Amino acid sequence: MGKEQLNDVREKINRIDEQMIALLHERQGLADEVAKIKRENNISLVDPARETEIVNKVAALVPAEEKADAMIFQRMVMGLSKSRQRMRLFGRAEEYSFPAPQAAKTETPTVAFQGVRGAWAELAANRLFADAVLTNMESWDDVFRAVSDGDADYGVLPIENSQTGGIGEVYDLLRKYGCYIVGQTWVNIAHCLMGIPGTKLSDVREVFSHPEGFKQCRNFLRGKAWDLTGCRNTAVAAERVASENSSRYAAIGSERAAELNGLSVLARDIVSDPSNRTRFILVAALPEYDASCDTVSVIFRTAHRSGALCDVLFPLLAEGINMTRLESRPTGEKGKYCFFCDIDGHIDDQAVRSAFRQIGACCDYLEILGCYRQDTPQR
Repeated sequence: MGKEQLNDVREKINRIDEQMIALLHERQGLADEVAKIKRENNISLVDPARETEIVNKVAALVPAEEKADAMIFQRMVMGLSKSRQRMRLFGRAEEYSFPAPQAAKTETPTVAFQGVRGAWAELAANRLFADAVLTNMESWDDVFRAVSDGDADYGVLPIENSQTGGIGEVYDLLRKYGCYIVGQTWVNIAHCLMGIPGTKLSDVREVFSHPEGFKQCRNFLRGKAWDLTGCRNTAVAAERVASENSSRYAAIGSERAAELNGLSVLARDIVSDPSNRTRFILVAALPEYDASCDTVSVIFRTAHRSGALCDVLFPLLAEGINMTRLESRPTGEKGKYCFFCDIDGHIDDQAVRSAFRQIGACCDYLEILGCYRQDTPQR
């Protein structure tokens, strides 16, 4: 009996869905007419005041407990309409520009990373290159500058940790220097606590590491009366402990950093999450991509109004494109943000180019950061 009742209700839902789709088809046809009128009369595609008026009117038609659902539904319908209008207005526009790819340098390239030997970035560089000249830099800014000025062929930088999230400064530097992402790799972060030989945990009074290292090991550090001192890099922290040559100091970093600096491991696998890993990107002055690439990264900035981000996401939805990451960063202007986005696809895919045409039309700013393989092989 219960199953029959459920089937009856589902049949009613099916009929309503069919009616809604028929009405949506009719509404999208009217959107085509609206696009034609706007094009002929040079009328702006977006009318925020009218959108707000429509949403408020719809919200007033339903009980209070359904108001939010109605507003979301209406925003989605209007988003589809604007996406349709953009296609009619800009569908034949010139393709969104992206520099042609340069050939990857394979003969002993120069690769810059931040830190010293034993840094996680050095391990990432070794994963990406079988034979390269690795040059260490003091800061992430220095890495980008070296690539931008031609002093290094590539740069390797951390951009995301599975436990602590995106690394905002690297996102900002991507914008600042205009470099392109040409590859990436993930490195499992297995931090250890290290000190000079003979050190006991009870001797330790101060621990050095990068601030991200402290975050990733917060469970291990909880309840310990140690001073935590930030360093530019976990490997630099190991160097500092070695130079201090005192059992009151310890560092958090890789076992390789401990080995390189003649330190003893006081505690292994101290990360809070055993699956902790960091995503490192490979950047170059110009893009490098071929048919095997499957990931596109972009940065965009939307207008400061309700629904602006939805306007950007609808073209991806309409083209069936999967977005794998979305990260927001402040622009420096009060209340304004830019967004970094990764999607599955290739820059030459028709669906991707179509979506970017529409996104570019509704954004204040759009720039493609790179097309590359998600699982970049060693060169």
